[in-house]
Amino acid sequence: MRNDEPVWRHVDAKQADAIDLSDRVWGMPELAYAEHRSAAEHTLYLHAQGFRVTERLAGIPTAMMGEAGEGGPVIAILGEFDALPGLSNEAGVAEHRPVPGTDGGTGHGHGCGHNLLGAASLLAATAVKDWLAERGLAGRVRYYGCPAEEGGAAKGFMARAGCFDDVDIAITWHPSAHCSVDPAISLANTRIDFTFLGRASHAAAAPHLGRSALDAAELMSVGVQYLREHVPAESRIHHAYLDVGGVAPNVVQARAVVRYLIRAMDLDGLARLVARVRKIADGAAMMTETRVETKVISAVSNLLGNRPLERLMQEQWERLGPPQWTEADRATARSFQATLGEEDIATSFRRVGLPPSDAPLADRIPPADARGAPMVGSTDVGDVSWTVPTVQARGATYAIGTPGHSWQLTAQGKLPAAHKGLVQVAKVMAGTAAEAILRPDLIAAARAEHRERTGGKPYASPLPEGAEPPIGMSLAV
Repeated sequence: MRNDEPVWRHVDAKQADAIDLSDRVWGMPELAYAEHRSAAEHTLYLHAQGFRVTERLAGIPTAMMGEAGEGGPVIAILGEFDALPGLSNEAGVAEHRPVPGTDGGTGHGHGCGHNLLGAASLLAATAVKDWLAERGLAGRVRYYGCPAEEGGAAKGFMARAGCFDDVDIAITWHPSAHCSVDPAISLANTRIDFTFLGRASHAAAAPHLGRSALDAAELMSVGVQYLREHVPAESRIHHAYLDVGGVAPNVVQARAVVRYLIRAMDLDGLARLVARVRKIADGAAMMTETRVETKVISAVSNLLGNRPLERLMQEQWERLGPPQWTEADRATARSFQATLGEEDIATSFRRVGLPPSDAPLADRIPPADARGAPMVGSTDVGDVSWTVPTVQARGATYAIGTPGHSWQLTAQGKLPAAHKGLVQVAKVMAGTAAEAILRPDLIAAARAEHRERTGGKPYASPLPEGAEPPIGMSLAV
């Protein structure tokens, strides 16, 4: 971003207080497609800031978009706000203190920091809106409120519905232990429910009359276990039982449901792997004389990188640097590191290609050519990246070594350090957006690389025909 009138001064930390750390929004986090209070707060804020608001994007009640500005390029800034099951923890406490849930179990928690993610993105979009108005520039900024990233693939449904078709570039971020440009490596994935249907009977008096759906589900698990030896090393296969057929062992279980999460490096590899898993399910049904039905719950594409946008975001990080932590921030971070192992901390440095140090919070920006060993997960940002040129930041909001999807991450989500981190990454995203608006040649280069990476082919959704957002369905596995 140029030095004459930086967009960063429009990033107001007090605004971040209003949209991030309020108990109204984040005290009782909600799961995929049920983020009604969080979505309402984001929508209210967009209206209050003068955005033109569109609700129920792609027919999803908790998805919204706010646009500001006129003419010029369209810059999308993506936000999220969903939580994870069973990962609640008392805020700011460096010990495991789960918060009870409304159902008598353990409450949900922001174990991936999505409370911070949505807030920083909304803050960045607001800053760009104000900057465009002050300078009288042509250009439009959009904040997309995207629910259900954790297993619901909302951005995939939004991309399929054309929500990003007229966007020039998309910008987003994710909470991390470090400040960097995301290496744009992720796995394509799909979630499929396999429902086995058999025949109930008295397990002692007439076992020969029963056909156990639970046996079929367990045989499928055994088959997939043997398959794991014969798939590409980057592939991942996980499963969780949704229905084991009841709690009475003297009844042959007539129904069992198991959800499989299948991941591969790209969509072609995913299709091949899914076909093999389906054959195992069919074999399990044949062995037990049961029947199997399948339903695709979600599917996401792998991420596409974009070098022009990544170089631009790297410039913003190098200009701004990491957040300015206080000694109190560092002391609190060390208290959380004390709950971790040495390998947790070493792994965190390896992921970004930095040599280990005793710093409890990020104090360096990894160089652009750093060769890390990034964690390979999945994200529905991948579907946006196949639609338009996309870049993603990693912003430091928690102690180095903190594992993702952990109570430690949830507990740090409302600390002053988390707030400082979200404000800093909001500046990076706003600076990236503003520089792109000022440089049409950069947007052209980003779009040219996108055409090269996609082969000029239009986005093809990995979702099967007829698949709809699983609104109201439990994704808590």
